[in-house]
Amino acid sequence: MRNILIKPLFTEKITKENHDLQKYGFVVVSTANKIEIAKAIKDKYNVTVADVNTVMNKGKVKTQMRKSGRFTGRTAKFKKAYVTLKKGDKIDLYGEV
Repeated sequence: MRNILIKPLFTEKITKENHDLQKYGFVVVSTANKIEIAKAIKDKYNVTVADVNTVMNKGKVKTQMRKSGRFTGRTAKFKKAYVTLKKGDKIDLYGEV
């Protein structure tokens, strides 16, 4: 089985939803589907997943001026998964950091 979970997300939005709605955010492999993500969360953290929402984040185009002229590049694209757990389950992400 391939490694689907890359890293957990720590943003203000996710932290607020974590306390209110028991939602957690993860950066996942871009080819993973919702069923694979739910199974990976269940196996790694031993919790029951109620719902999985995914978002594909496109890379932004960035332009920079340098001595040699204009330099244009892109930031990396990645996939985010918002995971809602069954009531009563928790994941201790801050213990891993």
